[in-house]
Amino acid sequence: MNLPEKLLQSLEAIKGFDREAFEKVHASGEQVTSIRINPQKLSEASQVPSTGGHLGEAVPWTEYGYYLNQRPSFTFDPLFHAGCYYVQEASSMFLEQAFKQTVDLSRRLRILDLSAAPGGKSTHIQSLISKDSLLVSNEVIRSRANILKDNIAKWGSDNVIVTNNDPKSFARLENYFDAIIVDAPCSGSGLFRRDEKAIDEWSENNVHLCSQRQQRILADVWSALKRNGVLIYSTCSYSNEENENIVQWMTAELPIAHCPLPIDNSWGIIETENGYRFWPDQVKGEGFFIACMRKLGGEDKVEIKVKKKIEIVSKKEMEVVKYWIKATDHQFLKIGNVVYAVPKGLSTDIDFLLSNLQIIYFGTMVGELVRDKLIPAHALAMSNLISDHVERIELNYEQAIDYLKKKDLREINGDKGWKLVTYKNYPLGWINILSNRINNYYPRELRILKDI
Repeated sequence: MNLPEKLLQSLEAIKGFDREAFEKVHASGEQVTSIRINPQKLSEASQVPSTGGHLGEAVPWTEYGYYLNQRPSFTFDPLFHAGCYYVQEASSMFLEQAFKQTVDLSRRLRILDLSAAPGGKSTHIQSLISKDSLLVSNEVIRSRANILKDNIAKWGSDNVIVTNNDPKSFARLENYFDAIIVDAPCSGSGLFRRDEKAIDEWSENNVHLCSQRQQRILADVWSALKRNGVLIYSTCSYSNEENENIVQWMTAELPIAHCPLPIDNSWGIIETENGYRFWPDQVKGEGFFIACMRKLGGEDKVEIKVKKKIEIVSKKEMEVVKYWIKATDHQFLKIGNVVYAVPKGLSTDIDFLLSNLQIIYFGTMVGELVRDKLIPAHALAMSNLISDHVERIELNYEQAIDYLKKKDLREINGDKGWKLVTYKNYPLGWINILSNRINNYYPRELRILKDI
């Protein structure tokens, strides 16, 4: 692996950089694989992954992260598709420490994950916040926003809104958020071990362009953070220009106070003047930088004006919906004929955000009302809202893979109607048993395309 000489030279003066060790770990071919389990679904971490690979030691800075002793084929693990865990780089899981040490997670919070796709940080945040908190998970690129939406739904989240907006759109939500996470687009040098193609794309000019973009993004979103709110900034770049220098720029331009994060020396994380660095020769993970800042200016309250209220599902329609849903403290809203479940207390926020942002998904999509019946949505299958009396059919491994490939299912017995199919008792999605066939309702865009 030929690392860019100009990058290596630029890192010489940065605390914690050891050129020999840095080059050695990149040349080793070593790959670190880690996952983060879904506490809403898994009772025991040892249940995953279900095909190849075994859980090793815990990632020390997170409650839910584990290293794997080898990388299995996640594509062919039904429990991966069931949302039981997320494959995430270990260093980035340090976000949990940033949150727990700077934010009161017992409170009802409004949080923005500004550059959220494909969903690692958002699903992590959702596992940490209270049920009555709200996470706005945003992605500016529409195709990536759709991937984000799918991962949020698979995680079983119902207090998340997925948006597709440029950072400047959030300027009109003045003083709205208690915390904002900016995992900024960067030059990507921290991922060289995972993706050698990133080396060919690296250049000093790209670092400079990324630095300018990062400043613009932070300036655009700053007004949306309330007074005493926390901004968490991170990149997967090694370059000073995208990391410490950005924090220096914020210190000069914005009213902020740095938030120190006590860390265990055994973790190998290096504290610099303006943040925390993860060097791959010193931590079991990839290159990463993170810094936390508290806003000193602004207001601590927001005026919410709702222009148009979203429609609430009628009592008659709820007679249809309630068959599918266990008794729960949710409100049921409707756009067209599509029903969504949201935690009570969040509907006003949804109305407000619908008036100001491009929302592509929120809550849990329950299904579509068609002629006094409900066609259940895949997101409902992924949630914890399904009533216990909805019939389930357990699949073996081969059947589960066929289902996830959206193939015809055979050797399945059951009465006519909609059934929830499961693997090891974890839901995968819906089938509809008819008199002469079984319709596979696994979403086409999610199906497995390759063969084992």
